[in-house]
Amino acid sequence: MCAKKVIISCAITGAIHTPGMSPHLPITPDQIAESAIGAARAGAAILHLHARDPKTGRPAPDPELYAKFLPRVHTETDAIMNMTTGGGLTMTVEERLEGPLRFLPEMCSLNMGSMNFAIFPLAERPFAWQHDWEQAYLRGTKDYIFRNTFGDIERIVERLGKDHGTRFEHECYDVGHLYNLAHFVDRKVIEPPFLVQTIFGILGGISADWENLAFMKATVDRLFGDAAEWSVLAAGQSQMPFAAHSAMRGGHVRVGLEDSLYIKRGKLSVSNAEQVTKIRTIIESVGLEIATPAEAREMLKLKGRDLVRL
Repeated sequence: MCAKKVIISCAITGAIHTPGMSPHLPITPDQIAESAIGAARAGAAILHLHARDPKTGRPAPDPELYAKFLPRVHTETDAIMNMTTGGGLTMTVEERLEGPLRFLPEMCSLNMGSMNFAIFPLAERPFAWQHDWEQAYLRGTKDYIFRNTFGDIERIVERLGKDHGTRFEHECYDVGHLYNLAHFVDRKVIEPPFLVQTIFGILGGISADWENLAFMKATVDRLFGDAAEWSVLAAGQSQMPFAAHSAMRGGHVRVGLEDSLYIKRGKLSVSNAEQVTKIRTIIESVGLEIATPAEAREMLKLKGRDLVRL
């Protein structure tokens, strides 16, 4: 068992789930702020943040929406704010960068390859749909490519990383994405230490099978060694088992309502804090410790909260 402290990331609302899927999904700026603050108080060192239109719940890139909750989260927690550059599934790359380029956070997510990001099967489930856009948004992913070209990745690193000191949660949905990251590391476009978020269970990416988890971990070790901080997130019912396994293997974890709406099979999670508390309890029950925000900043060599533009 590795004695390294475990960084808990929490993805507060995301751009996958829609309002009709759960009454507990944070939508308005106040809901996002309160949910993020609760997750931080429960033990999340990193808060992964998206914005939504408060009237419709649709994922939105507008920096003015971020401006309604980021300062409050910054004031009321010491957590690392990690803004999405993935945005929502209908946004252009430039729209996805509007918020991060205004606020210049310590961290941003960075998707490491284009993919068929498919969530259309969710549209056929008997949710209590609230808005006309929800099912159409989901069904549209049957014919959708989530764009993250080599040029896109390099421009994001240059504009946010090289110019402003932002570091990244490198989101890898399949083994090829790890090799894409290795390409940029070899060219010194991306420099260590860096957080490698291996993602399981999204249709179009690698499935949530134990053999795949072991293979992705072995590939991260072989390609990056000590340069990488390895983390795991898994969608849906695999969320907690995969997170627990990551912690036991010396890795970090991500939970949150972006990744799963449930706290256990058949029971909706009432908050992000509930999920953070559950994984924290599992981690500490096996003798591991969670990292504070200050310790996570040191592990990842972040620029510090004072250099965020709020």
